[in-house]
Amino acid sequence: MTLFEVAILEEPTTKQIEDEGVQERLVFGPKAIIARDAQSAGIAAVLDSPSEIKVEKSRMRVLVRPFT
Repeated sequence: MTLFEVAILEEPTTKQIEDEGVQERLVFGPKAIIARDAQSAGIAAVLDSPSEIKVEKSRMRVLVRPFT
């Protein structure tokens, strides 16, 4: 098992970018997660914290990096 840092960003819609100039927004993390690989760490962050993440899954950008 490896320690990872995971953060989730909300990507704005095309309309929000054009009309309001909205940029990406941090909705979760960075948080330390222990997992077997980076993909498992990202999935764990999304599935284990549904009450903290209030964004459509199609607009999520999950960022994972090994903690070193």
